[in-house]
Amino acid sequence: MIEIPKIRSAKKQLRQSIKHRVLNRSRKAAVKRVTKEIRAHLATDDKAGASSLLPRLAKAADKAAKRHVIHKNKASRIKSRWMKKVRSA
Repeated sequence: MIEIPKIRSAKKQLRQSIKHRVLNRSRKAAVKRVTKEIRAHLATDDKAGASSLLPRLAKAADKAAKRHVIHKNKASRIKSRWMKKVRSA
């Protein structure tokens, strides 16, 4: 159960944290959505379709890293691993 703050600055912080949580979740979900699409293309042996999604994955991962939703090294790791998977498919 969330305790409702009484102090004005605490109320503002609660509003901000709710707003940030929604934005952070959508940025993280964007990365997951693209990886799911790439995985589906690789499952059907559609290498061209998967490689066409790599720029979208890079953009989503970099945006999430820029906003500190994920660490910049994690964004690099995600991009690197998926590029390797698509290349070897």
